[in-house]
Amino acid sequence: MAGVTDRPFRQLCKKMGAGLAVSEMVTSNSLLYGSEKTKRRANHAGEVNPISVQIAGADPKMMAEAAKHNVDNGAQIIDINMGCPAKKICNVMAGSALLKDEPLVAQILKAVISAVDVPVTLKIRTGWDKQNRNAITIAKMAEDIGIQALAMHGRTRACAYMGEAEYDTIAAVKQEIKIPLIANGDITTPEKAKFVLDYTGADAVMIGRAAQGRPWIFREIEHYLATGTHLLAPTVDEIHAVMLEHLHDLYDFYGDLTGMRMARKHISWYTKGLAGSAQFRHTMNTLQTIELQLQAINDFFAELKARNDRLVYIENDAEGADSNASEALAA
Repeated sequence: MAGVTDRPFRQLCKKMGAGLAVSEMVTSNSLLYGSEKTKRRANHAGEVNPISVQIAGADPKMMAEAAKHNVDNGAQIIDINMGCPAKKICNVMAGSALLKDEPLVAQILKAVISAVDVPVTLKIRTGWDKQNRNAITIAKMAEDIGIQALAMHGRTRACAYMGEAEYDTIAAVKQEIKIPLIANGDITTPEKAKFVLDYTGADAVMIGRAAQGRPWIFREIEHYLATGTHLLAPTVDEIHAVMLEHLHDLYDFYGDLTGMRMARKHISWYTKGLAGSAQFRHTMNTLQTIELQLQAINDFFAELKARNDRLVYIENDAEGADSNASEALAA
């Protein structure tokens, strides 16, 4: 998830129980290696191993060079993106657009695997559109060429993120390959994670959007799979503390101005559904300094706790929080 899974977010997710966190998508265009954005995406200082870097592109030679460049700069796993549905990626025949061209897929996989001495993994979708689901063909080809693990989002490129994920297709692919298969798509709760693992036979699940503002989902899933029981929801104090730690990491990583702006979306995700948060989020987007941002956050959480010494209910606010509201216990 470009713009989300930066180093601060990856570190937080690993701290919360994620077994592997893959980098933001890095371009294979060597002309951009020196850009600030690309350098930040390739910054793994202090990151917990294993370090997995995702590369994207459509030229086998450039993809091989990108893989080698990132391994030389600390990558321990290279992940090839053939799943991104974004127009700006597909318009240059990268991401999930590659699923249209199986011979080119093979060329890219062979070039990258030959270029590095670390494991190479692949992320795909079920196909280009519902009339052209070729995930089984791509998966078997990838395994034969030497891909070490396959992550699969259960939609076609044409579906983007609409409709429901196709777990039947993921299950069918699992029956055809021996390498580990990681299932992805609409996994938002511990129960859903267990269902997907059981239904598809996948070896692991990948969490994307559901971790935005809720990084503790990883420990919740881990606990549920191990015990069949639920962890208590995070307290209001913990949500506050986790968010502040994350924001300070963003400020340090991006610098004050960019960090403050990058923080806004994370603040929105962390607070969505909390009582009274709709107006808070609207105000947050008008604040122009870190100091004002942090003061507003502290004031909001102080007011939240003051409403009730023991319990603050998560409400269905004006921007459409989950109507099956959960609870946040105040310490």
